Amino acid sequence: MRVCKGCLIRDIDYKKEYQNMYDYINGLDEEIKTDESVYKMRLQTCKDCDALINGMCKYCGCFVEMRAAISHNSCPYKKW
Repeated sequence: MRVCKGCLIRDIDYKKEYQNMYDYINGLDEEIKTDESVYKMRLQTCKDCDALINGMCKYCGCFVEMRAAISHNSCPYKKW
């Protein structure tokens, strides 16, 4: 996994960065990957939450699509 070295927002190639995230999610081992129906439910819960800002949770700072993709992860505020 790539470690962030403190990018400035203006320097980020969003298309490339988001593709990296989706490649990571798609490459997860099936043993740890969330079932697709549960994943969709988690993402819908996040979409309905006031804490979602540009794909990130304003409370914990995670990219919700990445957190939701791993089965043992949970919402830090117990919404899923």
